[in-house]
Amino acid sequence: MGGKSAVLAIDQGTTSSRALVFDGEGRILGLAQKELPQHFPQSGWVEHDAEDIWRDTVETVKGALDDAGLEAGEIAALGITNQRETTILWDRESGEALHRAIVWQDRRTAELCRDWKAEGWEPEIQKKTGLLLDPYFSGSKLAWLLNEIPGAREKAEAGKLAFGTVDCFLLWRLTGGRVHATDATNASRTLLYDIHKGDWDDDLLARFGIPRALLPEVRDCMGAFGATEKDLFGAALPILGIAGDQQAAAIGQACLKPGMVKSTYGTGCFALYNTGGEALASTHRLLTTVATQFGGKRSYALEGSIFVAGAAVQWLRDALGLIASAGETEALARQAKRDHGVVLVPAFVGLGAPHWDADARGALFGMSRDTGRAEIVRAALEAVCFQTRDLLEAMVADGATAPSALRVDGGMVVNDWMLQFLADSLGVAVERPEVTETTALGAAFLAAAEAGVLSGIEAISETWRAEARFEPKMPEDERARRYAAWRDAVERVKSAP
Repeated sequence: MGGKSAVLAIDQGTTSSRALVFDGEGRILGLAQKELPQHFPQSGWVEHDAEDIWRDTVETVKGALDDAGLEAGEIAALGITNQRETTILWDRESGEALHRAIVWQDRRTAELCRDWKAEGWEPEIQKKTGLLLDPYFSGSKLAWLLNEIPGAREKAEAGKLAFGTVDCFLLWRLTGGRVHATDATNASRTLLYDIHKGDWDDDLLARFGIPRALLPEVRDCMGAFGATEKDLFGAALPILGIAGDQQAAAIGQACLKPGMVKSTYGTGCFALYNTGGEALASTHRLLTTVATQFGGKRSYALEGSIFVAGAAVQWLRDALGLIASAGETEALARQAKRDHGVVLVPAFVGLGAPHWDADARGALFGMSRDTGRAEIVRAALEAVCFQTRDLLEAMVADGATAPSALRVDGGMVVNDWMLQFLADSLGVAVERPEVTETTALGAAFLAAAEAGVLSGIEAISETWRAEARFEPKMPEDERARRYAAWRDAVERVKSAP
């Protein structure tokens, strides 16, 4: 389906930049992808080159259009989704970043966050932003940039610099510097945004030492964000939707009603539980975040964030050389001894929800002389499932109703063995959709609804279909025993209080 019923999505992620063209039914017409280099200048530091992000985004948009056999002028609208907390500071005049982008996984501000916690900041921050005081979020990263780059603070106060998450930086570049804006989902991940009032918080800005002049305008997830420069793609594409990657995935999974939950398995793992108009305050160290904002009205979600999911498979491949590709993991997991006893806690950059221990580090437990690569690979996949159970248990403890099913997406969900083990570990059915590119699909749906290609945001639910459903089969005593071994291993890697 061509013409003005096609929409384009930019999906700029942690390990790759992608662009996809969808038809009005959510079917993929064209796709292009480029792997994004990561830089690790010190232990716990993770960076991207903003120019790599920009260049790859432009190339993949052109590639997706070519793959779809369409011209830019045949595209109804463009949507953007992005790795969320990754922080970029750039010069408003030149458009150049002052430093590499500091990636959401980066832990360089752990000590800074510890100091702020000791000063008693966290309760106020959690009350206003729904977030915890952790290096994960943009606020401490931006404070670090302003403190460490010579002259940056003075330029920022003079209004010469701009801050943004990746969506904001791409929007700026795509529109030729005409639009400095973000959406409420991305703003809600900064530690600087009051999710109840729907505005940047002056008290928090003062605490972090961040000039308001740096910040973008915060808008709905759907609306007119400007248009791309005509010479980029041959025609000006209207940019009509923006959402952070996990919120976009929830939209693509049609988790639009309270009580629905999705989990995305990419570099990390992120579970979002829709709580509707209620911003449910977590007492189990989950995050309260903006799920969507339409017409100025926000809906909220409880979110659990796991830092390492697919990144553990990359580690098996790149650091240990146990596999040549992620596709080998399913067969190896099936070959492994069922009661292998090996537990991997992949706390390579600390532990995320519900532990939030920036200083924890990964460990492999329970190895014996006959432990082989199959058992280690299986333990890596099992760790992803156990971490998901940690999140769902915390959500239920916070007052959420236990879900009847978990909708899953992301690169790892092609692995049937993992999804069956996930269902077994949770005791909950797991549903994989027909279109697993749900992050990009969510951004495309936002743009399509604003452009009139879809009749409205509610029409998304009518397009969602399950491709496979995995029912739990593991006996309860075995489920409990395996999870207890996981919990014990996690306690062993935690840093001293």
